[in-house]
Amino acid sequence: MDGQPYRIVVTGAPASGKTEFIQRAEQHPKLSSFLFFQELARLLLEQDPTYRQRWDQFHLEIYRRQIERENAAAGHSFLTDRGTLDAFAFHPNLLHQLKTSKEREYERYSHVIQLGSSALLGEEFFRADRIRTESIDQVLGLQRATQQIWSGHPGYCFIEAEVDYEAKYRKFEAEIEKIVDLSQNY
Repeated sequence: MDGQPYRIVVTGAPASGKTEFIQRAEQHPKLSSFLFFQELARLLLEQDPTYRQRWDQFHLEIYRRQIERENAAAGHSFLTDRGTLDAFAFHPNLLHQLKTSKEREYERYSHVIQLGSSALLGEEFFRADRIRTESIDQVLGLQRATQQIWSGHPGYCFIEAEVDYEAKYRKFEAEIEKIVDLSQNY
């Protein structure tokens, strides 16, 4: 990658495995120099549940904090649970409000890996909780919106939901290894 740091987004609708996959990736020897950014949405909702009544402010705060932590990582490779454009998948009018564009946001990242949500597999594989309150239909709508917002990125990859969770993780791990290995060959 011409000495440039890897800036990898791991995105997906709720119940796609982002949190666990990033935690497991932290143990990967090829990623020992990476920074790992965990999910901001869950953190903010746990800190202030009233954000549910203020979605525009919620997504603005996620965007602001995402920019802040990425800027603090200047010069370092990272894997992040969602990127700046995720806020726009959930709240599309923010692009105009923040006076940015998909293309400008794409430039922030070298690669994007979208994980398919277990909601696609049915109720026996999808679990809601006190933070993840969306219905299966809502989650699938968010998956489509996320795919639409990120799929134009030149380093975009989609990994389907699978009944075999370990098989899905192996595909994710293989994609990470491909990114790091291919870039090291240039």
